[in-house]
Amino acid sequence: MAHSSVEDAQAIGHALSLCIALADAACLVGLFIGDHASVEANAAILLERSAKHGLHIWNAWARGISGAVFNRRGDSVTGIGLLRSAMNEIRATGFVQRNRVFFGILAQGLLRARQAAEGLSIIDEAFAQSGDGEEHWYLAELLRIKGELLLLENAPGTTVSAELHFRRALDCARRQGALSWELRAATSLARRWQSYTRSDEARELLAQIYGRFTEGFATRDLKAAKSLIDDLS
Repeated sequence: MAHSSVEDAQAIGHALSLCIALADAACLVGLFIGDHASVEANAAILLERSAKHGLHIWNAWARGISGAVFNRRGDSVTGIGLLRSAMNEIRATGFVQRNRVFFGILAQGLLRARQAAEGLSIIDEAFAQSGDGEEHWYLAELLRIKGELLLLENAPGTTVSAELHFRRALDCARRQGALSWELRAATSLARRWQSYTRSDEARELLAQIYGRFTEGFATRDLKAAKSLIDDLS
């Protein structure tokens, strides 16, 4: 569907539609499933088209998405720099529609760079930015990311708080019927349980959710879940 939306936008020759299809569909889906090559290619198109037509918000998105790929490939200095710069530009415009996902991308970059304090600040900003639009589709993932950042921070009481956030993420995903977010939340919670000898519960939780998938087994999240299930067996 993401590829189809890009093809449709290209067919009608409408620059804004193409930028939205690239940013909100092709690039995000690529990031979510771990297809970094497609993200790079689509971000390059987004960068070029947004610059050509003066669409500054989407130009910042393109650079931020490129930063996310750099960070996931191990270059956290370049990646975080691009993400911070893009986020600052987006903040300055006052553009908040669909912004929660970008805050999440930046927070995940900071998580990988082991910068827990700034990551938690970004997540809290994301929660505060929901506004009247009630942008809840990404809420479960934000809760999960905050749990991971709390574990990284390792301050007094954060371990309990982290597990609470994983449970809240799991409940939120279940209420929404968002199976992929449910799998991510369960994977984080299962890893936590594994660390203090609740392996049987962790395996049962994760295997039940993994078993509901019918496709996508080569994607990053499902491969990670299957590897953890095997480790817990």
